[in-house]
Parts: sequence; C-alpha cells; structure tokens
Amino acid sequence: MGCKPRQGRDRWAFGFLLTFLACIYLSPGEWIPGVERWRPALLTSAVATGLLLVGRVGHRKPLWADGQRGVLLLCFCGLAFVSLRWSLYPDVTRSTAVELLKWVSVYLTVVNLVTTERRLRWALLALILSSLVTSRGVIAWHNAGVDLVEGYRARWLGVYADPNRMAMSVGIVVPLAVAFFVRRQTAWMVRLACGVAAAMAITAMVLSYSRGGFLGLVASAVTWLVLERHLGRTLLVVGVAMAMLVLSPRSFWERTRTVSTYEQDASAMSRVEAWTVASRVSLEHPLLGVGAGTFPFAWQLYGPQNASGRVYAAHNVFLQVISDLGFVGLGLFLAFIGAVLGPLWQSAREKERGWQARALTAAVVGHLVSCLFAGFLVSVHFYVLFALASCAERLARPAPVPVEGTLGRGSLSPAPLEPCSPLAGGEAPQPGRVARGDTWGGR
Repeated sequence: MGCKPRQGRDRWAFGFLLTFLACIYLSPGEWIPGVERWRPALLTSAVATGLLLVGRVGHRKPLWADGQRGVLLLCFCGLAFVSLRWSLYPDVTRSTAVELLKWVSVYLTVVNLVTTERRLRWALLALILSSLVTSRGVIAWHNAGVDLVEGYRARWLGVYADPNRMAMSVGIVVPLAVAFFVRRQTAWMVRLACGVAAAMAITAMVLSYSRGGFLGLVASAVTWLVLERHLGRTLLVVGVAMAMLVLSPRSFWERTRTVSTYEQDASAMSRVEAWTVASRVSLEHPLLGVGAGTFPFAWQLYGPQNASGRVYAAHNVFLQVISDLGFVGLGLFLAFIGAVLGPLWQSAREKERGWQARALTAAVVGHLVSCLFAGFLVSVHFYVLFALASCAERLARPAPVPVEGTLGRGSLSPAPLEPCSPLAGGEAPQPGRVARGDTWGGR
C-alpha cells in the first residue's frame, strides 16, 4: 500500500519525463518560432529530475542508482571530470563532462520513474510516435531538395543535421515500433501508428544513404528475429526487407556496396584517418587519454602526414573513448554496456513478458553497430536507450517461485525485496507487478 502514494507523487515527474522523451525527436526548439530560448528538452528533463528529487527527499525516500550499472556509469562520468587534470583543452573537457553528467542524470531519472510495464510502454510510445516528426522532416527536405549533404543525402534540423547521426537515431525506433505493430494485444490505432512510424523511419534512413545506419538496421532485424523465433513475424521482416530492396533507389545500394571498396571512397577514407589518429593517441596516452571531448583538437598533434587537412570526429564511439579517456575509460564504458546488454538478453527470452526486452535488445545491438561508424560519446539517444533497456530488463525478470520454508505461509526463497523498501534502493520494481494507481499508463 505504501507504493501508491509514492507513485502519485511521481506522476507529475513521469509526465514531464514523457514530454522530454517526445522532445528528443520533435525538436520543437528548432522549428517553432520563439520556443528555442526555452530549450524544451533541457527544461522538461530538469523539471522531471527536480520533481523526482523533491518527492524523494521530502519523504525521505532514497533514489535508486540502478545497482552495478549505475555505479559503472557514475564512475565513467567521474573520470570525465577528473580528466580535466591532464586534458589538452580543459575548457572543452569541462563542457563535455557537464554535458555527460546531464545525460547520466537523465539515465537515473528514467530508471527511477519507469517502474512498471505500463510506464515502460508509454515511454517507448513517446519515442516511437514523436519520431514521425523527425522522419517526416527528413523525407520532406529530401523531396524539396533542401540542404542536402553532398547533393543527395537527406537530413533535418538540430542534431539530425548530420545524416549519419540522424540515421542511427531514428533507427532506434524501428525494432520498437515493429514490436508494438506485431503484438495482437496492442490497440489497432496504436499498431497502425507504429507501423507508419517504422516505415517512415526506414525511408528516412534510406534517404540518408548512411552505411552505418543500414548495418545497424540489419543487426537490429537479425537480433529481433533470433530472439522472437516466430515464423509469422520472421516472414513479416523478410517481406519488409524485400520491399526495401525493391523500393530503395539504385544509388543507395551503389553507395552501400562501397563498404567493400572503401579505399576508393573519400567518406570511408576520412574514417580511416580518424581511426589512425585515435590509435596514435592511444599509443602515447594508453591509460587515461587526452581528456574528454578533445579528440578533434588532438587531430592537430596526431593527424597522419597525408591527411586531407580536415578535422573529423572519431566516427567510432569506442575509439573516441580510448582517445579521450584511455583504456581505463574504455573498460568502464564496456563494463556498463555489458551490465545492461547481458541481463537484457537473458530477460528477452521470457516468452510472454519479454517482448519489450526483445525489442530493446534489438535496438541496443543495432545502435552499437552504428556506433562503430558514427558514434558520439555525448548523445541523449544512447543514454535514454540504455536506461529504458535497464528498465525492461528489471520488469521482464521472472517472478520468484514460492517454496516451502520455515517462515510460514507464503515464504519465498530467496525473499524478494519490496519495491518500496529502502533495502531495494528505493525504487526497484517487483517484476510483473503493475501499479494500478498510475493514471498515466491507462489500461
């Protein structure tokens, strides 16, 4: 009974969190006059976090740090701040560390507020439905020939101005939308909207001509099929793939095939140059790197002799971490990813309750593959995705099986912690338990 009042206190915080998740893809400050100065994404995330803190501190309820995953992420963020001591450009490192702390705070806010399967569904739908605006913007710009990169690659506003970043960002919603679309228990209007969202996201990715985004999409589809093991859904994905083969422009496949002949492609060779710089930095500063966010500035010192003269991003989030924070930072980063993905993969095998975990596993795998080609250390999509994956893993855990014991009727071995218990970290939900008092979720 003690959970219901607390969920009432968290209701407004969760509402602002949903608004923030929608703002990630809506980007209202980029296209609605007068909204930019309010910075809606930052404002709504700050309000959600603030309401969460006020509610917990005011009622002496502890926050949940997400166990080992949260500790690893906080240590990684702490290392970014500590790297100020040896950074090549302390001002850049300070800005990067503050930005990283902001998204780590969002991660912790998500894992403390998305505590029921119903809330998780709302959070996923907020991302899926708001992505319609991003995908539509990309498609509209392409059809109008507006600001195309290299004369043919579509993009949009804000963080989606980079075609590669846009493709890997909208690619996240494809397995999520497909999971809702094929689930019979989902209302037909929601299924229809999710089907349209998936189709438009794939179209936007094709029009971006992003090879990394395409490989991530393939990885997502394969992962989802392996975990689903459902003939009908396999045929659906195969049908979509065939439609993509038929409807995609010839130029898209011509550019995609250049992966095998990267030596003749200027864009691919720019990645090779960036990876060369990262390797040289890691050889000279193997343990702690040259400071968070300083890779573009390290180019002047470690760039190859025959470089084109331009400065590029690392084009690989793992190499960026090695360059910025050394192998110590990479160890923390990989440990965090493993702490999320490993248990999530196990939870995805739950036939009935693991459908959201399967969708998020596919999204995580696909995003990580894309990060091999266009990764960004400071990216809201990365940390929101991993936060929701962490929530899905907790909620998909099988309920403890009652066994006979000496504690009397209903004893469990081992005894589960109640979600409101301070020993459970203050917010860890009991698997399979839905809070009926949560009016944001609906039935």
